[in-house]
Amino acid sequence: MIAGRLPSLFVALVVLLGASALAGCGNKKDIVTSADTEGIYVDAGPLQYQVQISRQLNPADEEDKGYFVGVPDPEGGLKAEETWFAVFVKVWNRTEDSHLPTNDFEIEDTVGKRYEPVEVGEDNVFAYRATQIPSGGQLPGIDDVANEGVIGGSMLLFKLTLDSLANRPLVLHITSEGKPSEAEVDLDV
Repeated sequence: MIAGRLPSLFVALVVLLGASALAGCGNKKDIVTSADTEGIYVDAGPLQYQVQISRQLNPADEEDKGYFVGVPDPEGGLKAEETWFAVFVKVWNRTEDSHLPTNDFEIEDTVGKRYEPVEVGEDNVFAYRATQIPSGGQLPGIDDVANEGVIGGSMLLFKLTLDSLANRPLVLHITSEGKPSEAEVDLDV
């Protein structure tokens, strides 16, 4: 008699374990406002932001020269203790409406020093420009030069001190209207 119940008990146990595993899948976090590394989608307002890459830039380096178009005196515009630092971002609109992405970004080091992006001229094709993103669209747009390059994101350009590079991790703060109003990403320096 007991031998006949074993297969049905085994089946019941497997069904129970399977149901428990599926129930755990429902605990996925829908809204993400903090990322420990680049490449993670974070939500700020109705849009999703993703840091593609962040890195120091050198205006004397042939590979980096295009990023400095529209930046007044990039080679002489730094103090001895400063460096150029770029954060390349993508923004996705996964809503049913058109939305304007934020222009409110800051980098903060571990001692609380904050930096805002420097202004970059209109002729710079890599620079981040907050323009209306249609439903299902992205910034930079699919056909934009900033999207087609290896980095695949729009550039936010910062002047950082060398001390701040030593005070890591650096955190990119993204502030937007709507909920959630702020997101942050630890930058890989």
